[in-house]
Amino acid sequence: MLSTTLTPLLAFLIPFAAVPVAADTYDMVKEYAGQNFFDGWTFYNHFDNLTNGDVVFVSASQALSSRLAFVDSTTNHAIMQVDNRSTVVFNDKRNSVRLQTDVRFGVGSVWIADMLHVPYGCSVWPAWWSNAPAWPTGGEIDTFEGVNMVTNSQMGLHTLAGCTVTGQQQSSTLLNSTDCSHLDNNNLGCITTDPRTTSYGAAFAQAGGGVFVTEFATTGISVWFFPRANIPSTISSNSSSIDTSTLGLPVGNWPSTTCSSSQFFEPQNLIFDITLCGGSLCRRRIHLPQTCSGVCYNDYVLGNGSNYNTAYFEVASVRVFSKQGTSTIVQSNGASRAGGGAISVLSVAVGVLAAVAGLMVS
Repeated sequence: MLSTTLTPLLAFLIPFAAVPVAADTYDMVKEYAGQNFFDGWTFYNHFDNLTNGDVVFVSASQALSSRLAFVDSTTNHAIMQVDNRSTVVFNDKRNSVRLQTDVRFGVGSVWIADMLHVPYGCSVWPAWWSNAPAWPTGGEIDTFEGVNMVTNSQMGLHTLAGCTVTGQQQSSTLLNSTDCSHLDNNNLGCITTDPRTTSYGAAFAQAGGGVFVTEFATTGISVWFFPRANIPSTISSNSSSIDTSTLGLPVGNWPSTTCSSSQFFEPQNLIFDITLCGGSLCRRRIHLPQTCSGVCYNDYVLGNGSNYNTAYFEVASVRVFSKQGTSTIVQSNGASRAGGGAISVLSVAVGVLAAVAGLMVS
């Protein structure tokens, strides 16, 4: 998802026009929150054959019984986490979670995830994203993704051939790649990095987390991230409607001018997952030295699991909105059959983020 070649990234470190993106008003049609947060999600219930991680994505019943997915009775927040209590021996995998919404959400939707904590740590690869069931047909939208101990999250798209990005109206100048095709650059995707260190890891948690907003509109796809102290009142008030014109420039923007969201994207299942190692560079015998030392599987997955004490999502709510006067909810035909573009992130993320570390702001 991020390029291993630093020159193309640095070529994109240019300011974007500060013009407002096309916006609309949306009404809430679905909410996942409180004691009923996990109603309406399907757990993958299989080892990670999607991104080749060293985990078993457990069933809903096992996740609940082993407290890998539960609602905290004190905070009423949903917790989704890697098993940090079991001892894993060689050739075994560690238990984790991957879950997706039972319904899909079509063009004309906005989804807002309020998170207090995101997973991080050596070998940890979390994502909050979406895709259509027959990936790459129907596309993939990555709202949040991180890896290991990097300090910044990223966002992006993965599609069939023919989708490129031009004319972005976004606040981030860290545009890593512009061809969204899964066939280009080993499924790199068209990726933007959030320049703020509060978008991932320990700094995210210390700042009280924040809110990720994804707009899936006919005019294009946009992603905003607001740290806790900067959440707009229209979101913090839990309003039943939202006008995206009030949110300012998104961090990442993919206009429909050269990549029609109606052509390249179908209704999306929303997905949380946490895998370990995986991808093409963080396999068992290889690790990413820019942020973590040692061998991914041997030095982190194996053993007593204490490495994964910070490998969890804490989510207050996920709220989905449809364009005013419509409903964009689409019944699903089953679980997504592919891992999507996420497989490329570990190949490339840390090298690029390390290269631009001096440009980041808190």
